Amino acid sequence: MQDLGRPGYAHLGISASGAADALSLRAGNLLAGNAEGAPALEMTLAGGTFEFEAEAVVALTGADFETSVSMWRAVDVRPGEQVRCGHARSGARCYLCVRGGIDVPLVLGSASTHLLTGLGGWEGRALRKGDVLPIGTTVENPQPPAKGLSGRAGEGASGRTGRLRHDALRVTRGPQAEWFDFEAFCRAEYQVSEDSDRMGLRLRGPALTPHAGHMLTEGVTLGAVQVPPDGQPIILFVEHQTTGGYPKIANVISADFHALGQLRPRDILRFEEASMDAARALLREQEEWLHALV
Repeated sequence: MQDLGRPGYAHLGISASGAADALSLRAGNLLAGNAEGAPALEMTLAGGTFEFEAEAVVALTGADFETSVSMWRAVDVRPGEQVRCGHARSGARCYLCVRGGIDVPLVLGSASTHLLTGLGGWEGRALRKGDVLPIGTTVENPQPPAKGLSGRAGEGASGRTGRLRHDALRVTRGPQAEWFDFEAFCRAEYQVSEDSDRMGLRLRGPALTPHAGHMLTEGVTLGAVQVPPDGQPIILFVEHQTTGGYPKIANVISADFHALGQLRPRDILRFEEASMDAARALLREQEEWLHALV
């Protein structure tokens, strides 16, 4: 169970959590007629079978999963009908959004599940066979958009805005970027390690060695690229710690956060520098694409 997380509590040591690919969750909710941040189901690499006891409107978004219904469009479901989601053919995460949202108690203003602490969601855990989830009644748009999108996640005018990208993550320079050879970092290729999780994406590739410098522990952000002593970068993910003492060479731009959520073990990626002006323009273009859904 995920929504857009619980920001605002980092000073208490509580990470925001939330959907790993917030763009896909927001799009699915808009297609289903919900507010963008309504609670939905997040599936990673493999899905499940969901049976509905009453009529419903659902939307599946995110990675290309084997599904029994069309993705990237609102779909009517009849009582007793099953929505089946198999394995991911590409990408990592798929979202099942139901009109009205999933009705679970909010913890610190959010329904997001934080698995490490057992906070939020459905009993603070991943779903199990036989769970029965109540569907909510809060609807943002009484008439969900009739149009849908292709499974390629809504390429915008640039061809790069909403697409689920794996080839390059665009980054701005981090606060300790000058400690490293930043140009070499952008030329290198890295593989996503299998010991990655929602806290951080561990990469394997050319080791980064700082030229000099010592730092105090400081606040960290989603998408920050930390460099631990072994020189293998870690991209801080949605359940990242709130402070850290490793230098940060870069930060993934907000418009590419959704791409982080679609990375899977053994994916190969590289980094591409973006200016702050470009980062803002790309985010603005992505938001325009998203809200064109309604």
